[in-house]
Formats: sequence, C-alpha cells, structure tokens
Amino acid sequence: MRGRAKPPAAPLPQRAGVDAVRVRLPADPGGAWPTLGDHLLDRFAGAVGAGRVRAMLADGCFVGADGVPAGAGEPYTAGRYLWFHRDFAPEVRVPFPVGVVHRDERLVIADKPHFLSTTPRGRHVTQTLVARLRDELGLPELQPAHRLDRLTAGLVLCVVRAGDRGAYQTLFRDRLVRKEYEAVAAYDPGLTLPRTVRSRIVKERGVIAAREEPGTANSESRVGLLEHRDGLGRYRLLPATGRTHQLRVHMNSLGLPLVNDPVYPVVEPDPGPGDFGRPLQLLARVLEFTDPVTGEPHRFESGLRLAAWPGED
Repeated sequence: MRGRAKPPAAPLPQRAGVDAVRVRLPADPGGAWPTLGDHLLDRFAGAVGAGRVRAMLADGCFVGADGVPAGAGEPYTAGRYLWFHRDFAPEVRVPFPVGVVHRDERLVIADKPHFLSTTPRGRHVTQTLVARLRDELGLPELQPAHRLDRLTAGLVLCVVRAGDRGAYQTLFRDRLVRKEYEAVAAYDPGLTLPRTVRSRIVKERGVIAAREEPGTANSESRVGLLEHRDGLGRYRLLPATGRTHQLRVHMNSLGLPLVNDPVYPVVEPDPGPGDFGRPLQLLARVLEFTDPVTGEPHRFESGLRLAAWPGED
C-alpha cells in the first residue's frame, strides 16, 4: 500500500518562533460540508467560538498551499491542506536570558534558565526554549534533540536543521551522551555517598508526581556529594537512564529532596505565572558525546549556577 504523500511546505512563516498549524480536510462521504466555511465552523467553533472562526475566514487567516487565503464559500475539497496561526494566550515572559554556549552550522547548545519549558505545550507556547531561540537566532528549523523539565536549568542540545535531529536523538536513546547534573539538597552525615540508586519509576499522564513501585528497575542514577556547609549539600548526579523526574525522585527516596522542589516529597499548590522566586535547585551542567556526523568528541558545560550555593567555582 502506498503511503500518504508528504504534505507541502508551510506557506506561512513562523510567528514568535511558533509554526503555523497545518490541517488536512477529511473525507466527507455524506456531504455534510458543502463549503469550506461549514467544515471549519464544525471543526473549530467548539474551541474558539463561531464568531472567531468567521472573523478568521473574513481576515484571510486560513491559507492554502499556494499562500492564497481560503474563502468561507469555497466548495469543500477533501484532502486539501490549510494553514493558520493560532491565537496565543497571554504569557508572562520568563525574565531570564537563554544562553548559548556553542553554535555551529549543525548544533546550538543552549543554556536554559529555570521556569522555561523546552518545547511548546499546554499553556507554555511562546515562552519556551525552542520558540525563543528560533526567534532570537533566526533559525526557523531549530529543534531540541532531548528535553529538560521546565523547572530544571542547564544544557539542551538543539539541531539547526530538522533533518539532523534523528542522528542526535539516537545518541540520547542509545545512552551515548554523558549527562552530569548538580543539585542542592539537605546534607545527611549518616548517608554513605557516592551510591547508585536503582528503582522502578512510574509516571501517569495527568498526574504531577512520578512514583516508585516494586518491580524491575527502569531507572538508575549515581549520586555523589561534592561538598557541604550550613546543613546543605552540593551533589553531582549522573543519570544512566532518563525517566521523567528521575533525579528528583531518587534524591527524595534518599531523604534528600531538592531545595525548592514543589512536587517531592509533597505536591505544593501552583504558585501561578509570574512567580520566579524559588527556582528548583537542579542544573544540567555537563553534556559529553561523540558527534554522530563528524566523529568529533564534545564536552559542553553550563555557565549557570545554582542560587542556593553561591560563590562556588
């Protein structure tokens, strides 16, 4: 069976680093949609309101592959592609710059601040690492090869060209990237470190906190103490796997929840947008790997520092 033909290139440029939405008109064997406007009202009125859909059609917001605005009265054509820009909900700007520790024709190694999501999702769209870097660097194809949690700061490997993404994603999938994190948590003189923590971590969709449960381990982290003072410790964390919230879960299981962690050991109320006063004390500090394209060894180090441990080199 032949696969579906590749969609044509988007005729609309990005807006604030975010791609236009692409839709493909489905089959209509019953003739429910005589016109394009009939279908778009059925499809989107429930989400944004019929008035908004009509206004978008009147303003030429829906565009065909030829770049020409589509009219509400045009006959419905199954299989046709249309593009449009979504309305962005207001977002509070994350008031920290996105650093760039390395840039060449293939890679951008970004230094992500706390509170900035890696990719557009949910209520975070324009205030994401990808959208901001695309806009600020003029790199419309830029994509991350992996992700950091919104609350975690540090290094993210991004590719400049979408076609290169697979090669670098494979490095992370095959665990060929050495990742080193730093964290600040309580100091426990009775805890023997370094040690390797292994457990089975389960994360359910829609549930904020991951949990550990009996069964075959699917996560592994090496935890070491770098130094301690005033009841706090600075830790080096080396994850061998990449489960959601893995380092936070493992530190909590040792009785060392990270400073300012709003989820472990207790899920705290969402402080809401605009509250940037308690950054999670977790930093993706080092990435090391052999470049899959050039064979060159790379080691990158974050220029960020954790606020709860001032004055360290």
